[in-house]
Amino acid sequence: MAEAILNKLGQGRFRAYSAGSQPKGRINPHTIRLLRGLGYDTTQHRSKSWNELTKPGSPQFDFVFTVCDNAASETCPVWPGQPMTAHWGIPDPAEAKGNPAEIALAFKDAYRMLNQRIGIFVALPLRSLDQLTLQNKLKEIGRTKGATAKSAEPT
Repeated sequence: MAEAILNKLGQGRFRAYSAGSQPKGRINPHTIRLLRGLGYDTTQHRSKSWNELTKPGSPQFDFVFTVCDNAASETCPVWPGQPMTAHWGIPDPAEAKGNPAEIALAFKDAYRMLNQRIGIFVALPLRSLDQLTLQNKLKEIGRTKGATAKSAEPT
């Protein structure tokens, strides 16, 4: 979801990639259904490991955001180029339980939280912020409404 949102809201200023520590091999069908229903083209999206993005020749990142609650406690790879990082934890909608409406609501909530945070990010005056201020802004975004207890930055 975050990849699709940032690529849309970033309007060419950003190129987002999404990957996970334990990819399932396919994008969750609820995610595909939600994004398509909101007008996103999902044909180029696929499930991938973050290891794929650390290999030589991979894109170099300016920013890396972890968004899954579980990622806050995981050891992330060393990213080439030392990008700025922040944890923007949200509940993993794939772990939602309940009837179909409750599960769909969990995916809509995840989308809403990501869309809000990414919207704040793309509105930042990146060129006019020094690195320390920018890093603090990125952490603040992770603490916006809807942040979970697991959202604390790892020490």
